[in-house]
Amino acid sequence: MTVLPAGHVSGEIPSHPVPACPVCGKGDGLPIAEGHDYELETCTNLWRVRKCGCGAQRLDPRPDNAALPVIYPPTYYSYAMSETLSPFVLWGKSVLDRLKFGAILRRMTRPPASFLDIGCGDGHYLDLMAKQGLEPRNIFGIELGASQGLRSKGFQVFDGRVEDCDIVAPGSLDLITIFHVIEHVADPVQVLRRIHDWLSPDGVLALETPNTDSLDARLFRSRWWGGYHFPRHWVLFDPVSIRVALEKAGLEVIAIRYQTGHSFWLYSFHHALRYNARLPMPRLARLFDPLRSKILLMLFTALDIVRRTLGMKTSAMLVLARRKN
Repeated sequence: MTVLPAGHVSGEIPSHPVPACPVCGKGDGLPIAEGHDYELETCTNLWRVRKCGCGAQRLDPRPDNAALPVIYPPTYYSYAMSETLSPFVLWGKSVLDRLKFGAILRRMTRPPASFLDIGCGDGHYLDLMAKQGLEPRNIFGIELGASQGLRSKGFQVFDGRVEDCDIVAPGSLDLITIFHVIEHVADPVQVLRRIHDWLSPDGVLALETPNTDSLDARLFRSRWWGGYHFPRHWVLFDPVSIRVALEKAGLEVIAIRYQTGHSFWLYSFHHALRYNARLPMPRLARLFDPLRSKILLMLFTALDIVRRTLGMKTSAMLVLARRKN
C-alpha cells in the first residue's frame, strides 16, 4: 500500500501499453514491480514493470510523449544541476566524474579528438572535455531543451531527440557518452544503432545505466527501488540484457565497470519510509533524500566503493563498447 500525498500536481496523465520487449521484441514478460512517481510527484498513475526472458525490464504502461513536459518539469535535476544540488554534492560528483572519465580514456587507443555527450544537461561533461584540450567545435551535445548558453561556449548542441539529430557526421566521433539516458528512451536499440553509425572505426561508447542485478534492486524490487525512477525509466537492464541490446546495434562490449549507486540506495529507503501506508515516516525519510543528506550520501558511496573493490555488482554499471570489426 502506498501513501499518495497531496503534492501530486497533475492527477493522472495519458499512458499506453507496451506489449513487447523493446530489446528482444518478445511479447512475454512477468510483472515484478509497481509504484508511483515518488521523487517528483508529477502524477497519480500506478506504473508497472515487466521483466522479459532476455533480462530487460520495461515500464508497462508508459507515459505518452505528450506527457513528457509533465514528468520532466523545468526543475528536473539534470536540467539545473548547479541550482538543485548542494555545493558539497557537486564537488563529490565532480571527483567521481573525473575518476570515471580517467578510466574511460585509459581504455582508448588514443586520446579522443571529438566527443558527444547524449543527455548533456547543463553541459558539465562538455566543459570537462574542453578542459582536456578538445576544441569546442569538436564537442557535441544532445539534450531536450538544450541551453543557448552551451552554444555560446562554441559547443555543437542539438536541441531534440537522438533519433532526430542531424548535426553529427557518420563515423566522426571518437568518444560518445550516454550516462543514465538509455533507460529513458522508448527504443534503446534504435538509439544504439544511431550511436554505432556516429562512432569512428576505433571510437568508444561509454554507457552508464542502472543495473537491476544488484543488492539494492533485489531488496527493494517489488516497489521502492530508487532505480525504477517511476515513470521516467522506461527500459532497465542487467549485464546480460545490455549486452544483447548492444550486439543488436552492431556493437561489442569491451568492459563493464560498476559505479557507485548511492542515490538508488538513498531513494529506496526514502520511498519505503515516506510512502509506505502501513507506517509512513516522512520525517525519517527526509534523512535519506539524496539532495539533502550529506552524511548518508557519503556512507552509501563508500559502501559501493568497497563492494565494487571486492568484485560485487552495484546498481550502476558503466559499459564500454565499440563497433564490431
